[in-house]
Amino acid sequence: MIYPESKAEIGNNFINPINIIPLIDLTSLNEDDDEISITALCENAKTPYGNVASVCVYPKFINLVVSLLKNTPIKINTVVNFPTGDFTMAETLSLAEAAISNGANEIDMVFPYKTYLLGDKNTAIEFVSNVKKLCKNDVKLKVIIETGEVKYPGLIQMISTDAINAGADFIKTSTGKTSQGATIEAAETILNTIHTHPGSHTVGLKVSGGIRTIAQALSYIEVAQKVMGSDWIQPTFFRIGASSLLNEIISTADHSNK
Repeated sequence: MIYPESKAEIGNNFINPINIIPLIDLTSLNEDDDEISITALCENAKTPYGNVASVCVYPKFINLVVSLLKNTPIKINTVVNFPTGDFTMAETLSLAEAAISNGANEIDMVFPYKTYLLGDKNTAIEFVSNVKKLCKNDVKLKVIIETGEVKYPGLIQMISTDAINAGADFIKTSTGKTSQGATIEAAETILNTIHTHPGSHTVGLKVSGGIRTIAQALSYIEVAQKVMGSDWIQPTFFRIGASSLLNEIISTADHSNK
């Protein structure tokens, strides 16, 4: 059984779909989330086949998730400047600081891509660097660049590079709240940016937005292996943000064990 912080052959054999489980950031970011639904999410995160990498919820549920996942290796993941990327710097920093204080291990921050695309690149980049200062080395910062809105490979590469330079620990494709989520093309552009950026091989990729099936997950794993190598496919560097994907994996695993 492979757990989230293990490197045990996780990148070498994904024929068995349970090997995907430790890569999943199990996510619920719905307007109607409540304590009952988040409690169920946390229970689902602890599967008979191993734990997911993290549980990702809105900041107001952090305290609940911390209490439910204590004594497990599952990370506590939340979002800031989400989902539009239109919060002010002060609002974003306040949310991030409170989230970290309440026990978040990982912050997924929407990059202010609209500000960036309008030409104010420095302000957008400062969002990343200032939130990273709060995170220090203890909390992972995943920067969501919303590839479906940015669209063009050259811009995806440019924003990824600037986010890495500003301190991002992961580049994340999408919020899952726009019409276009993750795509293989966008993921490959980010991976190539990470691969060619000096000293950035410790930067990770999180793909999210529309990844619901094992086949879809495997397609992203395949391209990541092609660019970065099999050893890189581990929770430290590669995540899949999803909600329903885990259900298919468990159903498939249960069926195969009958």
